[in-house]
Amino acid sequence: MSDSQTLVLAGGCFWCTEAVFKQVRGVLDVESGYSNGQATAPSYEQVCTGATGCAEVVKLVYDPGQIGTRQILEIFFLVHDPTQLNRQGHDVGTQYRSGVYFTTAEQADVAHALIREMSQDGLYDGAIVTEVAPLAHYFPAEDYHQDFFERNPTQGYCVATAAPKVAKFRQTFRELVKA
Repeated sequence: MSDSQTLVLAGGCFWCTEAVFKQVRGVLDVESGYSNGQATAPSYEQVCTGATGCAEVVKLVYDPGQIGTRQILEIFFLVHDPTQLNRQGHDVGTQYRSGVYFTTAEQADVAHALIREMSQDGLYDGAIVTEVAPLAHYFPAEDYHQDFFERNPTQGYCVATAAPKVAKFRQTFRELVKA
């Protein structure tokens, strides 16, 4: 097995992003959390105010021998709208921004190259506003946020927002769905 790598992604509400990446082959661990803000160990309530500067994120630990950074980012860009500044759908605020928080220079290069390609190809109607920055100040979210979709599949937000993202991933990247 290759040495694992860590990559942190902000794609709006972490429940949705976590729900998708829990199903991706080669992703060894997924944890919802907060990062890239000024607060130390913020609570969900503090992050929701927008005052902490933190984004809702998922921390992915993955095996690059099974899945590459580019594939992870292709999934990420499929399941959220990287053209919405500080929002995803009805979730509004800097905590819902689009972000790629890298832990290696190679991850940063891959993210910048993919964004450049998608922009040149006109893949989206608007400009891609995804922040690409080194991971800073990561804190795990409270226990009740972990595995939220798995534990609450019939909850309204999960049905309306997370489930369609999971279905989109499963249909588009069939070969990357965990057995």
